This record gives sequence, structure tokens and C-alpha cells, in this order.
Amino acid sequence: MDWNRWYSLKSYLRSSLWTVPLVAVAIYAVVKPLTEMLGRWMIGHDILDPKTGLFALSMTGARSLVGDIVSADLAFLVFTFGSLLVAIQVAGGQYTPRIIATTLLRDNVIRSISGLFVFTLLFANRTLGWMGDSEVHQLQVFIAALFGFASVVAFLFLIDYAAKCLRPVSLVARVGEHGIAVIESVYPDPATGRTTPPRLGHERGVPGRIVRHSGTSGIVLAVNLERLVAKARHTNSVIEFVPQVGDFVAVDEPLFYLYGDSDAIDENRLRTLVAFGTERTMEQDPMFAFRILVDIALKALSAAINDPTTAVLAIDQLQRLLRVVGKRSLYSEEITDKSGLGRVIYRTPNWEDFVHISFREIRQYGAGSIQIARRQRAAIENLLQCLPEHRHDALRVELTLLDRAIGSKHPFPEDLALARIPDSQGLGGSESSTARQPVL
Repeated sequence: MDWNRWYSLKSYLRSSLWTVPLVAVAIYAVVKPLTEMLGRWMIGHDILDPKTGLFALSMTGARSLVGDIVSADLAFLVFTFGSLLVAIQVAGGQYTPRIIATTLLRDNVIRSISGLFVFTLLFANRTLGWMGDSEVHQLQVFIAALFGFASVVAFLFLIDYAAKCLRPVSLVARVGEHGIAVIESVYPDPATGRTTPPRLGHERGVPGRIVRHSGTSGIVLAVNLERLVAKARHTNSVIEFVPQVGDFVAVDEPLFYLYGDSDAIDENRLRTLVAFGTERTMEQDPMFAFRILVDIALKALSAAINDPTTAVLAIDQLQRLLRVVGKRSLYSEEITDKSGLGRVIYRTPNWEDFVHISFREIRQYGAGSIQIARRQRAAIENLLQCLPEHRHDALRVELTLLDRAIGSKHPFPEDLALARIPDSQGLGGSESSTARQPVL
């Protein structure tokens, strides 16, 4: 299987709820015969008495217990999937549809508990059907009872977990965690104290060949950089990847520019090193976490929802991500081989891109809210304190634009003065407490 198909398959399975229950079915197909063989062996060697062992349940009691487990787990499954569908609709409408595939459907706790319900239902149903009229399989009933008890505990935990998971603070925090992991993987080196060098692709002149996208239009999910570098090194050429991860690429648009001795490169093999999909994912897209958080903030600031406190929570995570990305070396456009020669040109967002997406749209929609103005100012001033000097210019521009925006939104001097106070809570903290924030 080609790399791009394998990557797309893995990405699909990670965001699919049905995969873990399917694995539970496979585990059941292996575990159930083994437990039946073990039960027969224990009875045959007088280790387990079918009439007095373990629960020592009668046929009526065993059938009643296992039947209750089947009914309970079936109800748990129906409730879980029904509630999840409602939660997805609410979360998509209240926050942003982009958190469905990236957060809710990738939640391993929900998927694992669903798998437990499926396994217990199949195991208990098989145990109920396997019991004859005169023999109670005590080991099978005991195991079914254990899994039934575990299902009840897991169901109660799931209700509490889902209620907490859907809170705005939990959702934005999880997006922030994923975003930090992606930033650290895409930008592994710390900042060097210099500004971003100029783009290198334009210095190479006209490309020798242009490889265009074929197949189906889609969004770039990931690129196999290691194989691109190896291919460029093997052919003594330079490969420029034209779009960025997260860009939409239509059929016949340029995908690669090839420089140097590029005749030996197979275009079809080159295309297999790029994975496409219908929706952006976070694996190699450091900007997507910012996009999700900004969308949550914009939805909260809309007239239909009017929840600026949720927008403040999103700004909290945007500040957190900017603190991380501002301390990384964002210049990774030219990727070199082991000998130090540039082999692949691969564009990633620069510092200005991250600053713009973090502040511009939220300021445009929320400058009229004193809470948003104070929180954005606190975020900018905090970043000015903790980030290197070469990151300050873009932040000062945003601070100037914020001053101009709130000046046009608040005609009363008292409101204007209040809006210009930095406040990490948005509205409720004090100017002195914000100013005393430690530099981490």
C-alpha cells in the first residue's frame, strides 16, 4: 500500500468511533472459546463444581443474572450512541464543527467504554445461549458478571466524563494540548534569536519540471518528508512542495516544483508521498489548532450565542500556544540531507501568520466587548514579557490595532479607560495582578 493511502487510512481509523467496538468483537471471538475450554477443563479435573463453584447459582438464577447483563449492556449501548449523536450536534452548533473529528470522535475513553459494552453484550449473550437445561456454566457466568459489573461502573463514569468533556474549558484545553504536540513535532528546534529568513523557492529560478496534482481534489493532510529528502538526494535534485499542509489543492494544480537533475523522478511515486483528505487534521498542521480555537471564540462572540467568557477561554489557549510557538525556530523551509545540502523546500507558517490568526478576527468581532479587549491586551503584554525580542514587532502591531479598535467602539471615556486595562480574566481581575504575572 502506498504511503498516502496508508496515512489516510490511519487518520480515518483514529477519527472513527466504530473501530474500537470492532476490535472488541475480535477479542470476543478469541476470548470466548478459550474461556469455554477452560471451564470444561476445570470441570473435568474437579477444580470447579458446576453446582457449587463460584456463585453456585441455580439455572434460574444464572439465566436471570446473565439476561439482566444482556439487557443492561444493550441499554448502555443505545444510550451511549444516542447521547453521542446529540453531543456532536450540540458541540458542532455551539462551538465549531471542526472539533467533532479532531476531539470528540478521537476520544479514547468514549471509544474504549463502547468497546467494553459490545464485548460484554456478546459474551453474556453467548453465555446465555450456551447454557443447557441442566448445567450451569459457573465460570462463564462469573466472567459475564464481572464484565457486567465493570459495564455498570463504566457507564456511570461515562456520564460524568461526557458532561465534563463537553464543557468549553475542557474542549479548548484539549485542543491546546494537541496543538502544543503538533508545534513541537513540526518545529523541534528552539528559537535562535533571528528573524525568519526570506523564502528560498524564488531564488532557484524556473523549475525544471512541474508535477501537478491528479486524482481527486482535497486538502493536504501530511507529507512524507523523509522519503522526499531521500528521493531528492538519490537523484541529486531539489524538490519544492508547493502548497502548505492544510491547503486545498484542486486537480491539475502544481504540487511539486523540481530543480536540477529531475528526469529520474517518477511523478506517480512522488504523488504517493502526499496524503489528501476532505477535512484538515492536526498531525502535521500546526495552524489548525489555532483555527479551531479562533472559530470557537468567533462562534461565542456571535449575536446568536453571545458568550464572551467562552471566547476568553479560547484566548487563554491561544496565548498558551503562542508562548510555545514563539520560543521555537520557525524556519524549517529548506530541509537538508545528512551532508547538509538543501534537498526539499517545505513551507510552514511563520510567526506573523500565528499572530495574525490569533488576534485579528477575534479583535474584529470582539473589540466592542470590554471583556475581550482586556483579555487580548493581557495576552499581548504577557507575550511581550516572555518571548524573545525578535517576536515583539508583530505583537506591538496587534497592540496598536487593538487600541485603535476599542477607541472606535467605546464612545464613553470611562468605558474606554476600563477596556484598556489588561486583565487575564477578561473582566474581574485587577490591573496590578495582571502586571505581576511571572515570566515563565
